[in-house]
Amino acid sequence: MSENNTNNDEIRIEDGDPEVVTLVDENDEEHRFELIGACNDRGCQYYALIPEGSADEDGGFEEYIILKQILNADGTEDMVEIEDDEEFDRIAAKFDEAFDTDIDYDK
Repeated sequence: MSENNTNNDEIRIEDGDPEVVTLVDENDEEHRFELIGACNDRGCQYYALIPEGSADEDGGFEEYIILKQILNADGTEDMVEIEDDEEFDRIAAKFDEAFDTDIDYDK
C-alpha cells in the first residue's frame, strides 16, 4: 500500500494487487472483499472495501463500504459497521478525498 499522509491520521490506498479479506456475517455466511484503503483516525482503524471482483478493468469502482476495526474483550479483532453518523461521515469524507472522486457507498 502507498501512503498519502504520514501523520497519525494517515490514509493508505491500495496500489497493486489488492489484499482479499473474508468476512463472516451474522448468518455465518462468508463474503470476500478487496481492501482498497485504510485509515487511522483518532486511534481507530478503518477499512474501505469492495466486493471481490467488482472493480472495473481499470481498477475503478463506483461504491465501497467502510468498516471499523474493534478489539473484543477476548483479544480478537472484528470489523464492524460504523453506527455513529458523525463518525461515519468524517471517515467517509477522508476516503472520498483520498480516492479523489464522488463515490456512492453503503452504510
